[in-house]
Amino acid sequence: MNRMEAGKERGAEKLAKIPVRIATSSAPPLRKPDWIRIRVSSSSKVEDLKKILRENKLHTVCEEASCPNLNECFNKGTATFMIMGDKCTRRCAFCDVAHGRPDPLDPDEPQHLAETIKKMKLNYVVITSVDRDDLRDGGASHFATCLQTVRSLNPGIKLEILVPDFRGRREKALTALAGCLPDVFNHNIETIPRLYKQARAGSNYLESLTLLAEFKQRFPNIPTKSGIMLGLGETTEEIKQTLKDLRTHHIDMLTLGQYLAPSLHHLPVARFAPPEEFKALGEFAKTLGFTHVASGPLVRSSYHADKQASGEYTGHV
Repeated sequence: MNRMEAGKERGAEKLAKIPVRIATSSAPPLRKPDWIRIRVSSSSKVEDLKKILRENKLHTVCEEASCPNLNECFNKGTATFMIMGDKCTRRCAFCDVAHGRPDPLDPDEPQHLAETIKKMKLNYVVITSVDRDDLRDGGASHFATCLQTVRSLNPGIKLEILVPDFRGRREKALTALAGCLPDVFNHNIETIPRLYKQARAGSNYLESLTLLAEFKQRFPNIPTKSGIMLGLGETTEEIKQTLKDLRTHHIDMLTLGQYLAPSLHHLPVARFAPPEEFKALGEFAKTLGFTHVASGPLVRSSYHADKQASGEYTGHV
């Protein structure tokens, strides 16, 4: 690669990280309350794990989405792997993952993923991805290949997938996933329907619900899971109605967490929900029939996913 090509590549990478610019008021961002505490550690385990990931050309949503639990999870030797590159074809106003024209799929990625998981001696792994609207099945067949390859090298492992909405490709995607099914099927609804146009441009609330419901209809023995962020401007009644919608569409497991704006150019935090509110919503969700609920300010869809699936962890409630 010559100097000009290298410069263009660096420029493209920089451009891809520019978020959607949000029209906001001149008011300063809300100050984080005491209950939003992020554990920071100087342990070498974090850098060691990042080195393993880079050596195997792998990405984690922990890094790409600026997850507040990165240090805690990396110090425990766990991570949520993000396949199909680090550039998303969507530009959600709350998300810190890069966007733009994605790179071609790496045919060696499934093997690299399997080998890395084996090296880390993991028993439960979450695999997610960027949106790939450029692919005919949204990348579902690549998900299936990754699952099959990981299982072949790691017998007995439990695999959860956190998938995009496969917009316009749902039928092809579900057919492709049937080739190698996960232990848990996860797709985040993210927020209430009123805020979709603002927060999830290009996505559709009913389409996301339908994806979860159709997967459950086809594969009734596999738990389905979804998550919601609080703090984007929703009301308590709107949250409760969304929870009811999820149960009506046969979602089994739920995560509720606080939205944290990645930058001043993303959607601002409208409010910080107190721990008592998370507790109350978690208890309400259980009355609706969710089998497992994790609800708390720093809960994320993949946080303690292994314990969520086994019922050992129910969030900060």
